[in-house]
Amino acid sequence: MKKFNIRKVFDGLTAVSSSSSSASPQPSNRENDIIQETLQSEHFQLCKTVRHGFPYQPSAMAFDPVQKILVIGTQSGALRLFGRAGLECYCQHEGNSAVIQLQFLINEGALVSALSDDSIHLWNLRQKIPAILHSLKFNRERITFCHLPFQSKWLYIGTERGNIHIVNVESFTLSGYVIMWNKAIELSSKNHPGPVVHISDNPMDEGKLLIGFECGIVVLWDLRSKKADYRYSYDEAIHSVAWHHEGKQFVCSHSDGTLTTWNVRSPAKPAQIITPHGKQPRDGRKPDPCKPILKVEYKTAKAGEPFMVLSGGLSYDTVGRRACLTVMHGKSTAVLEMDYPIVDFLTLCETPYPNDYQEPYAVVVLLEKDLVVVDLAQTGYPSFENPYPLSIHESPVTCCEYFADCPAELIPALYSVGSRQKRQGYSKKEWPISGGNWGQGAQSYPEIIITGHADGSVKFWDASALMLQVLYKLKTAKVFEKVTAKEEKPSPDVVDEDPFAIHSLSWCPESRVLCLAAVSAHVIVYRFSKHEVTTETVQLLEVRMQCELNDVDSLEGGGEQASAVSTPGASSSPQGSTPQPHPSSSSTSSSEGLRDNVPCLKYDQPALPFAQAVGIWFQYQEMERCVCLCAVTLVVWLQWQCPGLVLGNGNGVAVVDYLQKTLLLNVTTAEMHGLPDPHQRQPRSPRKGRHPSGGDIFVLKPLLSLSLSSFCPLWAPALADARDGSFIHSRSSSMGSIDREAREVISSLHFFETLSRKNELVPVPSLWLGTSLGTVLAISLLVPSASELRLQQAVAVSFCGSVVRLKGGILRMAVMDSTGSLVPPACESWYDPNAPEEERERTRSRRPTSPSSSQENQDCQYAVVCSEKQAKVVALPSQNCIYDHNITETSFVLRADVVIMSAGICVACFCANGHIMTLSLPSLRPLLDVNYLPLTDMRIARTFCFSNLGQALYLTSPMEIQRLTYSQETCDNLQEMLGELFTPVETPEAPNRGFFKGLFGGGAQSLDREDLFGELAAGRASRSLAQHIPGPGSMEGMKGAASGVVGELARARIALDERGQKLGELEERTAAMMASADAFSRHAHDVSSPAGRALAIRGS
Repeated sequence: MKKFNIRKVFDGLTAVSSSSSSASPQPSNRENDIIQETLQSEHFQLCKTVRHGFPYQPSAMAFDPVQKILVIGTQSGALRLFGRAGLECYCQHEGNSAVIQLQFLINEGALVSALSDDSIHLWNLRQKIPAILHSLKFNRERITFCHLPFQSKWLYIGTERGNIHIVNVESFTLSGYVIMWNKAIELSSKNHPGPVVHISDNPMDEGKLLIGFECGIVVLWDLRSKKADYRYSYDEAIHSVAWHHEGKQFVCSHSDGTLTTWNVRSPAKPAQIITPHGKQPRDGRKPDPCKPILKVEYKTAKAGEPFMVLSGGLSYDTVGRRACLTVMHGKSTAVLEMDYPIVDFLTLCETPYPNDYQEPYAVVVLLEKDLVVVDLAQTGYPSFENPYPLSIHESPVTCCEYFADCPAELIPALYSVGSRQKRQGYSKKEWPISGGNWGQGAQSYPEIIITGHADGSVKFWDASALMLQVLYKLKTAKVFEKVTAKEEKPSPDVVDEDPFAIHSLSWCPESRVLCLAAVSAHVIVYRFSKHEVTTETVQLLEVRMQCELNDVDSLEGGGEQASAVSTPGASSSPQGSTPQPHPSSSSTSSSEGLRDNVPCLKYDQPALPFAQAVGIWFQYQEMERCVCLCAVTLVVWLQWQCPGLVLGNGNGVAVVDYLQKTLLLNVTTAEMHGLPDPHQRQPRSPRKGRHPSGGDIFVLKPLLSLSLSSFCPLWAPALADARDGSFIHSRSSSMGSIDREAREVISSLHFFETLSRKNELVPVPSLWLGTSLGTVLAISLLVPSASELRLQQAVAVSFCGSVVRLKGGILRMAVMDSTGSLVPPACESWYDPNAPEEERERTRSRRPTSPSSSQENQDCQYAVVCSEKQAKVVALPSQNCIYDHNITETSFVLRADVVIMSAGICVACFCANGHIMTLSLPSLRPLLDVNYLPLTDMRIARTFCFSNLGQALYLTSPMEIQRLTYSQETCDNLQEMLGELFTPVETPEAPNRGFFKGLFGGGAQSLDREDLFGELAAGRASRSLAQHIPGPGSMEGMKGAASGVVGELARARIALDERGQKLGELEERTAAMMASADAFSRHAHDVSSPAGRALAIRGS
């Protein structure tokens, strides 16, 4: 029986009474229905689209030399396949076990993967999204090595026990043919040889299998006679083995840094022992041991000396030396240093046949955090320029933003200036990994991703058509100069971090103005320019945020700014600009003044009229962690250019006019409420903090050619310390601190022309501030109407009070007009400030804002406000809430945005419990609710962002960006947009054996493995050894399942063949029927003749 609650009855009566007695007019249902909602639930569907970046924690690699496709496996069970530039594919094993080895079925469109959970899987690559066809799980033995010979359907699997099992890759069934370790070594060793570390067949005789054991024993096994022909033994452990293409020699790499070369018919001792990086003693003794050579490859060339490529083997006395790849070619040895440890490498050759001259042309080196391809054909072994977006993690990503449907001319403009940043010295050859075909369908709108990094750099990426390509890189560290205080020793408890790390960013694609906020309390504003700019000075402006109500330290009338102005040449060097304490600062000693203070306002006239470089510093008397840092760039408020910068943090908000270089507003959250406000909270004093850079400070330095035709810096302000960048929320179940419950901070900022006061008739420039306790405050700005008075008269600021209150911290605010369209922020179209005057005036135009104006007692705008718990739609100017919706009760919203879809606008939310939801506007009806991804990493909360037209992304690992869509239209077109990995390519012809080799039997000898490993010859394997998990189809079905144009051509060809066959059968049947009719006619003619009738009567 449901429990009766009398409080709900009283609450309902109270609500009815208050609504009926309210004096403010409520809009009727007819007025609410004026805005027609066009979005329905069928417009939404959630799916992943593509993953960009370097594979996180790579563990294995393979290459198809015919299809020219590369695959990388990771420790989490992921597979990343790469074809030509812009063609990538991601797939994932179930269970997240590490990938230990990968083997292509060369030119068959299939891949075999071996995992650390002792399972092997067959992947179908003939479809756009690869899928597993078969799986085989070993139960009693651990898999250590796999080998699949070229053009063979039998896979050799070595185990930890030293045994070798054989699997049919077509049916994924085990053969009864097993090579046991005790039969392989027999009496050559008294101990167990260890795991199998290598398997390969003799290039000239497929019936001879070379087996390498970890202990140092190598066995040449005869598959036909089922016994060992030769056994080779060395004292050091083996890591890898490589054949010479003639099958008469092989090379082993060992744990002591040596390479041993063996003649097949001389198992007694190695033909050669070398230590590539060992010091050779003069007395002929054995060289000192080196680090293990983890892998070696032996490749021959027809016109020159063979190549021997190896990783590892360095001397132990090279402490701190980076990982190296060694290339030995004849008598020359080249050591190539890598930036990260080497995981694996592969030598790319012209032929897939192991019994021919390989003709190596490149080496693919898989590092822990990079992929390098070395050109072996050019002198000096230069590397190829990598076309994949693998440099996302070059510096750790700290924030990112996603902009879909940008202006069409924006990407070419960024690419034109970014192309000048490309490095030189790369190989002039084309990228060797060139397989696959791009998708046929493409999105018609441009997309840009911006990533902020820990080193202060910002990267712009072209994300159109499911691809990713870097456009431009901006380095904010160039604006600063490090000054070290030698007399100070940093405290041991101070955590040293990069002070340039980007905490948040704001960008206007229309005006091309970028605002960056860093963790070390500075903010920089950049303006894009296509022309080269030389800025000799950087202008500074200091703004001191307030900490206590009784410690008000505001700048009145720009007096302190004016007093701090220095003339050009006042300081002969940047070091001479020593930071001075603020007059009202509470610094206690001069020794701490250098650490606790930052430069006051020191700005000079720029070198060029429109190449301004201004710095604004926000400082606290007591440094604290910044719980919210949100910078919004405001450009063009009214009739003429009136740019402003708004910044909010844990203490309050500051508004700066960077045309007049003045501070318009600097107040705390409590001051914005006012004492009579019932929601006012007394903020506590911030905890004692430290400057993030310890004993070092960073000052703005004179800027000489910040970049060539790129972003020009306008401002560089600073805010409080954001040391960890963690996600802060309020009023949630995980917030157990009452002290944090009572603290109110700025959590969201938005600027637009709207009706902020009740009964206001004309929209005015307004700044709306959302707080962590769910309050929305409004501030209106009065700008001089005449453009010539803009630099003489100050901008007036007035408080409008509280607009609405929601549960949880405010995350997003937006305004709709009376037609239901989103009111865009008032901004000016971009013009090059360094271009000629005629070009500036021709390209300079202002984006129009909402023309609607309010009549008496009539609402013409609707504000959309979303918090961590709730969403509301408020009519303006009456400020009546017409719709509200409780998004979640048990969790909280991490990210919310008002996005534009192709059929309308909606609210998109991502919750901490993993749900992605969309709500209609203005009625806030739920349209989509999918349990997508629970919050398991703070990186997801920090980087998840929505964009227009149903696009979203987040950092799924420190190196990878995962893009997804919640648009049904994009999901329907996804198959056309994805590229094809497999393309029909003819397999190269086998090498010619020659007349004499064919005559005397000196060529390669083939082997009918079916006669040895088939069920009739070898029987069935034990069922308890491995468990077969069938997939959706077999190899025959896979070969006929080619997608796209390839599949259509194959089906058309098959249809033509079938039609021709049927026509042939029909023709044969017709001819047979004609012959039968002819015979019947003759027989009837004979019977009808008199002689025939007489014969018939006589026979009867």
